[in-house]
Amino acid sequence: MTADKIDGRASAKALKEIVAADVAALENAGVHCGLATVMVGSDYGSVEYERRLRRVSGQLGVGYRHIFLAANAAQDMVIRVVLSLNADPSVDGILVLRPLPEHIDEGEVFQALDPVKDIESVHPFNAGLLALGTPRFVPSTPAAVFHLLDGYLDSVGEDRDAFYRGTTIAVVGRSNNVGKPVASLGHNRQAVVLSCDEWASRTGRLAELTRRADVLVVAAGVAGLITGEHVKDGAIVLDVGINPWTDPQSGEVHMVGDVEPASVSAKARALTPVPGGVGPVTDVWLMRNTAAAATMAAGLGS
Repeated sequence: MTADKIDGRASAKALKEIVAADVAALENAGVHCGLATVMVGSDYGSVEYERRLRRVSGQLGVGYRHIFLAANAAQDMVIRVVLSLNADPSVDGILVLRPLPEHIDEGEVFQALDPVKDIESVHPFNAGLLALGTPRFVPSTPAAVFHLLDGYLDSVGEDRDAFYRGTTIAVVGRSNNVGKPVASLGHNRQAVVLSCDEWASRTGRLAELTRRADVLVVAAGVAGLITGEHVKDGAIVLDVGINPWTDPQSGEVHMVGDVEPASVSAKARALTPVPGGVGPVTDVWLMRNTAAAATMAAGLGS
């Protein structure tokens, strides 16, 4: 078996057309939507993500503002920046890039966000709405995972509702911004959801859990964590990992996922590549959430 490639770039291109129309409709109504990102330190994944968002926002006509703080910035400074963006009428969506330095309490930072500008649903109020199945915003990466999965099911002629009702989804990674929301969205689709993380690997039980899965979503932040031995024959695998890898020959840094693609592709039915899988859709979905926030702020929603 050689896994089908789930092409995130093609899916993102189609989604861009929808978001561009939404942004244009807002402009016609006199509303210019704006996104602000906050980065503390220079984590490789955050720098790469911010670069992509800057590019995509320009392509879609979404206003963009980036605030960079040194890695040793005090917590009260980070919170002051968030509060200033809350009060800025030109900003509809705020993204605090993760990971934050260890001395920063991310929970306090997220609680400082205005929930109506919290487009990643990390504020406790929005996280609660998501867990209850009534989200204000669906976080961009979990949304991208299911957007790609839904699209793949459509492409092979499978009924989504019937598929999810009979499916076991294993989520590797329990982060507040990816793992937990993915689990919630899986529950909302009536799937059986297994949640685990790299600690299951350290205890030697990870493969025992992941081989039960018809759909495997990997968001642990550990390069090459999942190999063919972890995958059930015919599973659909979505790799959310973004990890820097240095080529020993050239010294160049490349992005790799949490999945070892060669061995997994030999077992799986379908697989998202890294790069070019979940990431491009995530970028566009964040712009979609920004446009949705602008729509709500302008009182234009239904």
